[in-house]
Amino acid sequence: MSFLDHIRGCNAHDLSGFRPFLIDGVRVGWIRHKLAERLPGVDPGFVVTAKAVTLAPEIRDFEARSATLAHAAAYLVESGVIRGLRGEHYPVLPRWGAEPLARLDRAAVVPFGIDAYGLHVNGFVRMPGGGIELWVGRRARDREIAPGKLDNLVAGGQPIGLTLTENLLKEAREEADIAPDLAARAVPVGIVRYCLETPMGLKPDTMFLYDLELPEDFIPRNTDGEVEAFERWPLDRVAASVDGTGDWKFNCNLVVTDFLIRHGHLTPDTPDYLDIASSLSGWPDALTKAEIRP
Repeated sequence: MSFLDHIRGCNAHDLSGFRPFLIDGVRVGWIRHKLAERLPGVDPGFVVTAKAVTLAPEIRDFEARSATLAHAAAYLVESGVIRGLRGEHYPVLPRWGAEPLARLDRAAVVPFGIDAYGLHVNGFVRMPGGGIELWVGRRARDREIAPGKLDNLVAGGQPIGLTLTENLLKEAREEADIAPDLAARAVPVGIVRYCLETPMGLKPDTMFLYDLELPEDFIPRNTDGEVEAFERWPLDRVAASVDGTGDWKFNCNLVVTDFLIRHGHLTPDTPDYLDIASSLSGWPDALTKAEIRP
C-alpha cells in the first residue's frame, strides 16, 4: 500500500447505489436504494421518489425532524443494520457553520450518508538534535472499528452542541490525558476530506487537522479505553509504515500523509507527489455536483 493507494481507498464509492437525502431542499446525505424504499413504512415523514429521499415539507421544526430520524435509527437497530445506538448525536448540516437542520445518533450517520465532521490532532516533539518525532497510538483490540490499528494521538467525531475547541479539549483529556492548557496550544492546520463506501453505507467525512507540539518529557495516557499503547516514532518510521503497510486506521493514513507533506518530509521528488498533495482536501466531483432536487 502506497500513500496514493490509501487516499484512493478512502475515496472508493459508487454513488449509483445511493439516492441523495434532502432536508428543506438541500442534500445532507446519501441512502442506499434498499433502505430508501423501506423508510416510508418506518415513518410517514420520509418521502421517497426514484431520484431522492426527502423529509416531508411540513416537517420544518428541528425537534420534529430529529424525531423522524430517531425512528429510522431505531429501525436500523431492529433490522440489524447497526448494532445499537451510541447516545451521542451528530448535527445534520446544510454546510459547515450553518444552523443544524436536525440531529442523528452517531451510529446511524453512515447508513444515512450524512456529511460528518471530526478532528485529528498530530502530537509531535521537536528533538534537541533536530528532526521531529510523532506520537502514535495503537487502538484497543476491542474497538468495533479498526481494532489494533495505529491511530493519531487524539481524534474524535464532532458532536452536536460543542465547538471544535471544546471537543478538542474533551478528546485530548479522554484519549491522551492532555491538560486543557496544553491542549489549547493545538494549531489548526487545514482539513482532509474523503468519501468511503462501507457495508453500512456512505462516509463523506471532513476532518479538521491540528498540530500540537509537545514537551519532550510529556507522556500520553489513555483514559477512555480506546487506545492500548502510545509510542513516539521518528518521521522516517512513520512514513515507511504508511507507504508500505496497512497498519494504520484507514483515515489516519491521510492525516499522517498531510503532516509529512507540511513538515517537508515528503517532497516534490516523492513519487505521485502532485496527486497525493492535491487529493487530500477536495470532495470527489460527483459529490460537489450532486445538489439534486427531487
